[in-house]
Amino acid sequence: MSVGSLLRVAVGPRFAVPLLDYLAPGKGPRPQLGVRVSVPLGKGRRTGFVLEHLDGSDVPADRLRPVLDVLDAEPLWDPVTLEVLRWAADYYCHPLGQVLAYALPQQLRRGGKLPSASLLWRAAGKASAEEPNLLKRAPRQRELLDRLMAAGRGGLAEEALAALTPDWRRLVRILQEKKLVEPFEAAEPEHADILGEEPLALSGEQSAAVSAMPVGQGYACHLLDGVTASGKTEVYLHLVQKVLAAGRQCLLLAPEIGLTPQLAERLTARFRVSAAVLHSGLNDGERLRAWADARAGRARLVVGTRSAVFVPCARLGLIVVDEEHDPSYKQQDGFRYQARDLAVMRASRADVPVVLGSATPVLESLLNVQRGRYTHPRLTKKVTGTRPPRARLVDLNRHPPEHGLSAPLVEAMSEQLESGSQVLLYLNRRGFAPVLMCPDCRRTEECSHCDARLVFYRRRDLLLCHHCGARRRPPTGCANCGTPLQTIGRGTERLEEELEARFEDYPVARMDRDNVRGRRRLEHILGGIRERHYRILLGTQMLTKGHDFPSLGLVGVIDADQGMFSQEFRGPERLAQTLVQVAGRAGRREQPGLLVLQTRFPDHPLLRQLLREGYAGFAATALDLRRRSGWPPFAHLAVLRASAPDAASVHEFLNRAKAAFAQDGSESAVEVLGPAPALMERRRDRNHAHLLARSSSRARLQASLSRWIPAVRELKRPRRVSWSVDVDPAEIG
Repeated sequence: MSVGSLLRVAVGPRFAVPLLDYLAPGKGPRPQLGVRVSVPLGKGRRTGFVLEHLDGSDVPADRLRPVLDVLDAEPLWDPVTLEVLRWAADYYCHPLGQVLAYALPQQLRRGGKLPSASLLWRAAGKASAEEPNLLKRAPRQRELLDRLMAAGRGGLAEEALAALTPDWRRLVRILQEKKLVEPFEAAEPEHADILGEEPLALSGEQSAAVSAMPVGQGYACHLLDGVTASGKTEVYLHLVQKVLAAGRQCLLLAPEIGLTPQLAERLTARFRVSAAVLHSGLNDGERLRAWADARAGRARLVVGTRSAVFVPCARLGLIVVDEEHDPSYKQQDGFRYQARDLAVMRASRADVPVVLGSATPVLESLLNVQRGRYTHPRLTKKVTGTRPPRARLVDLNRHPPEHGLSAPLVEAMSEQLESGSQVLLYLNRRGFAPVLMCPDCRRTEECSHCDARLVFYRRRDLLLCHHCGARRRPPTGCANCGTPLQTIGRGTERLEEELEARFEDYPVARMDRDNVRGRRRLEHILGGIRERHYRILLGTQMLTKGHDFPSLGLVGVIDADQGMFSQEFRGPERLAQTLVQVAGRAGRREQPGLLVLQTRFPDHPLLRQLLREGYAGFAATALDLRRRSGWPPFAHLAVLRASAPDAASVHEFLNRAKAAFAQDGSESAVEVLGPAPALMERRRDRNHAHLLARSSSRARLQASLSRWIPAVRELKRPRRVSWSVDVDPAEIG
């Protein structure tokens, strides 16, 4: 066997198999590291990724099988991105083949080819507008040629030609045969020409922040801590301008699909460079084209949601993570990674700066500031100069709400609406009512698949489970005693009806996942808000993220107690972040706004401290509590979750998994707690429980996981038991 004739291949995405050894193809050059190959596996064939060239194998020679086909002429990933992917697979204890497949567009996972560069078309030298008889008998060809001649040497892109006529490919092919048109690749614009519009003038704080975050000087992590509407995006744009002027690419992450296009629009309006946008709302072809343009360096700006952190960039110069606190950056199933943390790791390996921006940074980031790992430029003022909103706590024990609205809140709303301002009401609960209950026997309508009550939607006359999606029609009466059922509590659908009845002269816009489905619907509602067609805005967390409402005078939090008594250790932090984020929307450009918090616990320390000291004061106290209690970021966690149709099988498997850990001899460095049932033990007809591994040392936890998880994979278990591991979990239960 010749030297280097063996390949170590990671296979994905469906098989949780280790790396496998294969014979290199007998003909052609040896496949490079990072290329895709088609390999035999079992009775079928799968797409794999070449990760090592071997001189020998532990597998007997007669059992080694050859690679069937080499799918790429060159690696799909640059060495740094491939290194980060391998690191992520190790750190998050996920099969490398699945991680690599996850990081690719769907068409490449299936063995498809990389698309070539998009071509532009222009009129060739032979074409002339002065020849009246040219294409006289082919008017459609002549019309297309006239458009290309009008476009000049800059030509027209394929998208523009497709907008002119669906038959453009056939017409262009004919014109090319007649040597009247020619294709060409777009040239990079000169550095001096990258600006499409003039940058806004920076405030003193913004200028200081830009100066504190130099680009082109290697890796550094900067936590840009700025209050809502302080102009963080403009700071990003000034940094991006410097990177683009140096001929490099910028990768910018946004937490949700709805925020990605508006960030891309800000960037493409400012800069005359190509941009690639990546999120799950794209079709397979669009996503592949954007990914390929980023990889080749044709897209100078790359904007996307969390999975875009894996997109290869030929000349990466800067990474920005906007709203770095947002829980959406944590993948909650399958490959459970944290995109914010991977962005920092990638920047470090690529030796480029990374900016984490937020008005409410996570405690982990603030601790890294304290330890000197991150710089901490701050923006403490809104760019408009508006003062922070005045805050008022409404004690619902003294002011019982009528239809969810207390008298002080109604009075404040009326004043703001009559003065011409808009009003935003925040209620993080969808549907008409969260509970449908019998007033006599107290029986509630429960999901038959989950430990959860069904949410009532009156307009659709529907009971819906928000956890598994089960739905059914509401009964006419109690199944036990026949008494008519009553709704308990309220969601956004019910509050919308009550607002329309009470404030009938002021149109209401409701923004939640039930009412906003798809980007067009979102744009329609946001357009109505900007044009002041809607005067009252009602919604869930969807309303609090990244939107600027310049005419907003009042923010009302209908239930400030939601999340106050969460069983999750991050519950208070999430509540504080939400309240600060939603409060930051208040305030018209010329005057401060008003924040009204309805609560039954007006003396709760969290609320009092937020109002007195702001998020920074809360975070300092929360960090001290976490330090004394031994929870992240002063401890490091991993959760081993399991589920099965019956609870006995789950606990049997977890006890065996715990015993496998105990045999590892790592008990002194890492403690394993459990098994414990999940907060919602029964979900989707399966029982859920978990083990919690905790250590004060990240390195010791990782060392233990590297031995423990492979041992768990070797455990015999019933087919009906499924399990997963979650490193640095966002939630334990």
